[in-house]
Amino acid sequence: MQIPFKIDSAVRKRRMFAAACEITARLRSAGYSAYLVGGAVRDLCLGRVPKDCDITTDAAPSEIMRLFPDSIPLGASFGVVTVVADSMHFEVATFREERNYEDGRRPEHIRFSKTPQEDVARRDFTINAMLLDPETEILTDYTGGYEDLRRGILRTIGDPVTRFSEDYLRMLRAIRFAVRLQLTPDEDLMRAIELLAPKLRYLSAERVRDEFTRILCGPSPDRAFRMAERLGVLKALLPEIEAMRGVEQPKEFHPEGDVFEHTMLMLSHMAYPSPELGWSILMHDAGKPACRGVREDGRVHFHSHEEKGAEIAAEVLRRLKMPGRMSDCIIAAVRNHMRFAQIDKMRTAKWRRLVAEENFPLELELHRIDCISCHGKLGNYLLLLDRLHELEISHAEALPPPFLKGDDILALGVLPGPGVGFLLKYAADLQLDGIVSTKEEALNAVKNRLIHPSDV
Repeated sequence: MQIPFKIDSAVRKRRMFAAACEITARLRSAGYSAYLVGGAVRDLCLGRVPKDCDITTDAAPSEIMRLFPDSIPLGASFGVVTVVADSMHFEVATFREERNYEDGRRPEHIRFSKTPQEDVARRDFTINAMLLDPETEILTDYTGGYEDLRRGILRTIGDPVTRFSEDYLRMLRAIRFAVRLQLTPDEDLMRAIELLAPKLRYLSAERVRDEFTRILCGPSPDRAFRMAERLGVLKALLPEIEAMRGVEQPKEFHPEGDVFEHTMLMLSHMAYPSPELGWSILMHDAGKPACRGVREDGRVHFHSHEEKGAEIAAEVLRRLKMPGRMSDCIIAAVRNHMRFAQIDKMRTAKWRRLVAEENFPLELELHRIDCISCHGKLGNYLLLLDRLHELEISHAEALPPPFLKGDDILALGVLPGPGVGFLLKYAADLQLDGIVSTKEEALNAVKNRLIHPSDV
């Protein structure tokens, strides 16, 4: 089916889109067919500005590289050439047919074809298989994607079991697209995911990690994870999260429900999603199922669940091959998420050290979302903000340069060793608590500590 389609003039003026159009124009002027395809066309149909543009053509990889001498041949054996235009990279793929996906990801056989019908037949979802000629502004739709978008339906091209068996990651993409684009998954699609969910274990850790991260940073991640739990996806890939279902909590602190419900509510309250925050929320109560206990009076408790949660988070992130720095941030946030409950009892030196930690902004936001997703009490969160405001300091300024250094302590006759560090911390605590305000006062305090240790 061919549909007249008007491309907004503002979109045409965008540098990325204009460069993509130049590529299709050069291919066409050389006698080849060339279309925009995939997510860019889908987003245009939804009235959105595409973030990137993929191009499909009947030109062979060698012919693409002849027309675009600066192109990058990585992937050319699979029919994909990266064309560089206006300093941007565009994937230009030759029409092809793929067969025999024996490993649930890569086709065993690829055959270049001359018709766009064969090319779109290998793609995942109908909404991603529409072709657009930016010159004539004609949209070509062989699979019904345009009508599916209009009706708000997500369907695979052909049999969903076949499509998902070609690449198991498509099951996760189906969940992400359904939520992100607010589409209703086709019933056959849902049944296919339920059937094939155990196969997700064969996916590489990196692909799973990246897809879940996209979900966490996208719209309504809670809806996506609820769908994943319902279809058996969490059981296959993140059983630690699936285990939260049905773990009841004290209603006076958690009127929202069990641990899974609490976590989903937190995901829905992310104002500024990031990979670190999303994964921290997802994992922060992972230790509760293992730590749940009941006192003699019948009260439920989760003693040390933050430590257990940090252990579980470390195992999950290691399994998913999360980059080290990001993994460290998330594990620390999980381990520390309960310490904000004691902020009103901390001496000044301790909370200022807490505020100065590199991970503090992430942990503070995790604490805020944790509170609004259960009892709703934000007293400690606001107390921290008030204290920072009163002192007119920021997170980066919470720890001023210390009055004393190691040489100052050694000059008092203290021998090198642990005692130097102890006295430096003692002096720094007095400084942060506002008890001493000059280097001289700090030195006097240390001298007094050495002469009268029992007075402190």
